[in-house]
Amino acid sequence: MAPKKQKVAATEGGRIFMFSSESVNEGHPDKLCDQVSDAVLDACLTADPYSKVACESATKDNMVMVFGEITTKAQLDYDKIVRNEVKKIGFDSFEDDLSSVKSKGLSCDTCEVLVRINKQSPDIAGGVHVGKSDLDVGAGDQGIMFGYASDETESCMPLTHLMATKLGKTLTEVRKDGTCWWLRPDGKTQVTIKYQQNADGSVEPLMIHTVVISTQHAEPLKAKRTEEQNGKDFRKKYTGKQELAPSMEEMNEQIHEKVVVATLESITLKNGKTALSLYKREECNLHINPSGKFIIGGPQGDAGLTGRKIIIDTYGGWGAHGGGAFSGKDPTKVDRSAAYACRWMAKSIVKSGLCKRALVQLSYAIGVAKPLSLFVETYGSECGNLTPDAITNIVKLEFDCRPGALARDLALREPKYNVTAAYCHFGREPYTQDGKRYFSWEAAKDLSKFATMSAAAIDKELASKKKDILTKWVDL
Repeated sequence: MAPKKQKVAATEGGRIFMFSSESVNEGHPDKLCDQVSDAVLDACLTADPYSKVACESATKDNMVMVFGEITTKAQLDYDKIVRNEVKKIGFDSFEDDLSSVKSKGLSCDTCEVLVRINKQSPDIAGGVHVGKSDLDVGAGDQGIMFGYASDETESCMPLTHLMATKLGKTLTEVRKDGTCWWLRPDGKTQVTIKYQQNADGSVEPLMIHTVVISTQHAEPLKAKRTEEQNGKDFRKKYTGKQELAPSMEEMNEQIHEKVVVATLESITLKNGKTALSLYKREECNLHINPSGKFIIGGPQGDAGLTGRKIIIDTYGGWGAHGGGAFSGKDPTKVDRSAAYACRWMAKSIVKSGLCKRALVQLSYAIGVAKPLSLFVETYGSECGNLTPDAITNIVKLEFDCRPGALARDLALREPKYNVTAAYCHFGREPYTQDGKRYFSWEAAKDLSKFATMSAAAIDKELASKKKDILTKWVDL
């Protein structure tokens, strides 16, 4: 029977609609591959900040393969890098038996590691960076990139995706700290939220409509903690009183309290309240492991590839996506660096109060430093006397999106990419550790001085800086 069409309500505030986003845990096979690729990238950049890296990974059953093109001064032990990443994620057992309750789907000790790597094509190298200064380095390929921001949450991320991502991260945290020791690495989340589209172009979350969590777990009522948490992965070996995994019913209840509720309490909305204010268990469609048990997972349950979760890596379906993946790519690959720049620009104009929602697009040609085009969409949410064209001009005044400038301004040659490879590249808190700037594109630029300016005043400033603008952009 065909599903009934849902009637879209209209209120004085605007159209009411549902929107859904999904995410996956670090133990999902595709995400495992993203993390392996970025671990290789970080190893290259640690020894040689100017490494040229395009590293892909694939996994199935008890095998992980890394392949691609890498030109670097680093001496890499690919076998060690792969096994360390698999162990860190939590995969420490594999039995070639789909009925096994002990197999987690991959073993850091016994997995086969295949390597197929050669150097970057000299044709690409000659066009992109050979003989060029840092600021004149060309884009590593053609392509289009997008960035999105919305004022509905403190981090300027859409709530559906922020919540789906954080649910997965919390699942991992309670597994690794022993709170829910019976959880295993693989898992997926999905969130549907009822929204109101306001007359000012913004969107406002009204209620959490549906939450889906499918998480790998040990055998209910039989798995022993001393065996499940045996010290083979990065968790501390459990030596306390023996515990058995709870029943599925109890597992689901603990996931609700320690994952769902905890996650909602950690998210701040633009009104200052937590996302828990939008949640009522009795009204929400809650599906925890709706297929029943989920014991076999990881690469044994599903094959994995780098770059197959690009919507999860970005905005959960909001805004737009240019199609390029991120992980395993050095900053000359604008698929990655320019996507970071687009988020930086979109978040900056929203956080500075120039508009309530923003979508920014850039495009590039291989070997050419300056972006070919810039587009800014504000969804009619621009504030004060500003226009979309004026906000576009502000972006031209304040940002330089040549690949070399992005590597400089966002410190993109630092080995800091592995932490971006799971739980979204955006909406994360920027921080500095050991001298490295993590998630630098999330540190919004203060553009509030433009909020009270007229479009004419911004046009005048743009014209006065024409020479400088034309060193960064193809036109005014």
